[in-house]
Amino acid sequence: MTKQASSSSFHIGCAVWAYRDWVGDLFPLGSRTQDFLALYSRRLTAVEGNTTFYSTPDAATVQRWHDETPPGFQFCLKLPRTITHGGLLTPQLPDAIAFLDRMQLLGDRLGPCFAQLPPSYGSQYLSDLANFLQGWPRDRVPLCLEVRHMGWFRDPHAQQLNDLLRSHHVGRVLLDTRAIYDGDDDPQVHSERKKPPVPLQPVVTSDRVIIRYISHPDLDRNQDYLAEWVQHIGHWLQAGQQVYFFAHCPLEARSPRIAKLIQHGLERSGVAVPPLPWDHVQQTQQLSLF
Repeated sequence: MTKQASSSSFHIGCAVWAYRDWVGDLFPLGSRTQDFLALYSRRLTAVEGNTTFYSTPDAATVQRWHDETPPGFQFCLKLPRTITHGGLLTPQLPDAIAFLDRMQLLGDRLGPCFAQLPPSYGSQYLSDLANFLQGWPRDRVPLCLEVRHMGWFRDPHAQQLNDLLRSHHVGRVLLDTRAIYDGDDDPQVHSERKKPPVPLQPVVTSDRVIIRYISHPDLDRNQDYLAEWVQHIGHWLQAGQQVYFFAHCPLEARSPRIAKLIQHGLERSGVAVPPLPWDHVQQTQQLSLF
């Protein structure tokens, strides 16, 4: 890889920032719950922010998120389910813009927002989707889209969707569930919400892309898939795209380790990505022991 990635080109993180079982791994032993965001944001560089899917935080909370995180950290917040999961999208535009207004308090910590559409939202709603995207104020905050209805993954609707997203400069959210469905075991057996086995179509429709990688708890079973992502990410960064990689796992305790695996895979392959802050923290802690 010859083209250098800027510090803002690649961000990596998990779906949430507060998880108790990360204490002793991502977080130091003895860490307090109220310190999780500050600790997380000094180890990983972005968070998916699933919390906003379930409720919109008040202004004081959003301001606190800004104040507890360092410059360069990015919140990629999911639009509330009251907007994306209530039927048509266009009537929800005022609420979507109100949500965006609230999130502006994050300032430079606000990354692209993303809309996750339910499996019931199929290609019959193409015109509604077009109207919603037309009304989204992309000059203020970029938007990315995740679809789950299987019709969006088959032509002609797949091509129509990609053309629509390109025309509005909306990125794709690429959900990769292959690792958890490759085999006879089901690592999601104890999960409350199972990820859908949608096809992976690694298509870029704007200058940014969000990758949601659902890992197998057995880290070794992710190696081939992560190697593929190293190639894709390296190519997209060379082309000038911004890439956000979020690691999920049915056993959430292992998600940060998956993020570290993709980071180190990129570094070994010569892809110019910013250093992982977590590595620096661990090196500093090791040096302090001697």
